[in-house]
Amino acid sequence: MGIRFLKIAAVYLAIGVTMGLAMGITQKFALHPVHAHINLLGWATMALAGLIYVQFPAAAQTRLAKIHFWIHNLALPVMMVALAFLLSGYAQALYFLEPASTAMVLGLLLFVVNLCLNVRAEDGVRRVEQRPTRRPAAAGAIAQ
Repeated sequence: MGIRFLKIAAVYLAIGVTMGLAMGITQKFALHPVHAHINLLGWATMALAGLIYVQFPAAAQTRLAKIHFWIHNLALPVMMVALAFLLSGYAQALYFLEPASTAMVLGLLLFVVNLCLNVRAEDGVRRVEQRPTRRPAAAGAIAQ
């Protein structure tokens, strides 16, 4: 599950950066809140969730993690499109923005609950200690 979060986070990063570049080139910044939310909720939040799930696989294997993933990835695009329409003058977009935003908060709260239930400090420490250590190359040895 952690790798899924990381991969979709990278997609959101590409979208956010492309949007920022387009706004900079055109000097039209009306949609900057959309750009900021894609980068924050899409890239940063999902990448951090992915890294946490990679470090704590017990949390990644729960039903809560799967539900969080799907709620997040269904709510975020609807939320961003609705916000873009709202910022463009379509007040009716609130009918989509409000439930999508509420769903996003619900998904993030499920993530918090999942962490509280399934992440323990000793699990993270154990994984770090189990990683193989690299031995330094001998003096004068040629790295291959």
